[in-house]
Amino acid sequence: MTERIVVVGAALLDDGRLLAARRSAPPELAGRWELPGGKVEPGERPEAALVRELREELGVEAETVEPVPGEWPLRPPYVLRVWTARLRPGSAAPEPLQDHDALRWLSPDEVWDVDWLDQDVPAVRETLARLAADAR
Repeated sequence: MTERIVVVGAALLDDGRLLAARRSAPPELAGRWELPGGKVEPGERPEAALVRELREELGVEAETVEPVPGEWPLRPPYVLRVWTARLRPGSAAPEPLQDHDALRWLSPDEVWDVDWLDQDVPAVRETLARLAADAR
């Protein structure tokens, strides 16, 4: 059995909005939207990997808040795990530095206006459910 490799995604939230990042590469993913993040390096905690990936991909200082329940298969041996996250006070605004060519802050009413990568859809749904529950 092949060991699973965890890919972390950030449901980066600000003022009730979710950040979506449009892929610029590889060609088969370009133009579709995802939750930013990346692979956990050997010996790295997933939460630390997410903070590192957000710094590298978006130029922001962020902190994880809590895991989004679930784990979603990507192409073997990868699995996606998602955390809600927020920008740290004083962080720069996110910019598409690596692997992305556009970013959008989406209100709950706008979340489905973008063409999400198939593997991110369940995590986005779960994040929206949590936002709705928190708003009550």
